[in-house]
Amino acid sequence: MRAFMYLTVLGGLISSAQAASPTDFLAAYASQAKQESPAFNTPSASRGQHFFQKSHGKEWSCASCHTQLPTGSGKHQVTGKRIEALAPLANAERFTSERKVEKWFKRNCGDVLGRNCTAQEKGDVLAWLLSLR
Repeated sequence: MRAFMYLTVLGGLISSAQAASPTDFLAAYASQAKQESPAFNTPSASRGQHFFQKSHGKEWSCASCHTQLPTGSGKHQVTGKRIEALAPLANAERFTSERKVEKWFKRNCGDVLGRNCTAQEKGDVLAWLLSLR
């Protein structure tokens, strides 16, 4: 049921061209997090930075590939493949496609956490990425 509610919220934000903005995703994650936990208030850039830069029981953190300050390019730890900047200010293509956003959150959260990220975690990370200048 929660997955359906999330898809409904996010689906309402996405145009027929499947384009969205980072702030659309942030609003959708905040709405989903509030549904999951009524005590949730708002995404936090400081929680997002902490989450992004620390490991969570596995070998990697988000910063392992995206760097501590993801306004520049990074490099995949295994393949060595270049990763373009993650912060939307530095890379306007980030967080504009529902398909890509969900694909990469699923893959990267699996690598870093060994599970899917929660809506709050996604919102916090995105709040931090949007705060970067």
